[in-house]
Amino acid sequence: MANPVFRQMLDAGDFFVVPGMQDMIATAVANKVGFPIVYGSGYWLTASSLGLPDAGIASYTQMLDRMATLVQTSNAAVIADGDTGYGGLLNVAHTVRGYEKAGVTAIQIEDQEFPKKCGHTPFKRCVPLEDMVEKIKVAAATREDKKNFLIIARTDARAGFGVDDAMRRLEAYARAGADVLFFEAPQSEDEMRLACEAFDLPMMANMADGGKTPILPAATLKQIGYAFAIYPSMTSLVAAAAMETALRQLKDHGLSQSPDLPMFDFTEFCKLIGFQEVWDFEKKWAR
Repeated sequence: MANPVFRQMLDAGDFFVVPGMQDMIATAVANKVGFPIVYGSGYWLTASSLGLPDAGIASYTQMLDRMATLVQTSNAAVIADGDTGYGGLLNVAHTVRGYEKAGVTAIQIEDQEFPKKCGHTPFKRCVPLEDMVEKIKVAAATREDKKNFLIIARTDARAGFGVDDAMRRLEAYARAGADVLFFEAPQSEDEMRLACEAFDLPMMANMADGGKTPILPAATLKQIGYAFAIYPSMTSLVAAAAMETALRQLKDHGLSQSPDLPMFDFTEFCKLIGFQEVWDFEKKWAR
């Protein structure tokens, strides 16, 4: 059975925030801070593990491995980016089975043509509405845990076809069996409100730092009508900035430490990543 936390939090009706995870270091730190749900970002897991853009290059097998590892590492329920379902209807069914078996609590599927692209970059193309409707129907029918394994339907139609087409698609996806709706890359608060007011299903906000959508406080997102928000790029962009600062410090001064350079305590990190269990095992079993 899928982790029920996501369903329970949606049913409770209280707005919540979901950080994006790009690797297992971010996941270990998120465990320390404490979040009930985290987001497996296709963009950032691809960037961190393969050094490649989110442009349909990573395969289903590669992403399934990343998501399974994220589930194993995280103390939280995991929402997983499933891109387009990695192909046609048979691929969608296979992807849903694989993600559910891996232990994720929800899969996000989008209506882009394959190969897809990051929702906040140019040259996106969408499949016909009817094709995506069939994907949602297949995904909903394929899952074993109909209650707790949720289907998030995303439309990228805003960029190429406008707000009206995006709204028409979301309505069709809701009728097809989606549990959560995802209007990707609205470009104003008015557009965000329009989408939230139009549907009874929970709406997911994407607070992608550097993207096309306004970054708003959680209280404002709640007032607009969103059920929750993901923050897919925050940890990655903060980590990249910190690494650049540290590397410039090393290059310019030949030293890894500086009063102006925050650094996580190594001993604490060893315990955070699981070395305490290793040390306890060695004490018990080492000869």
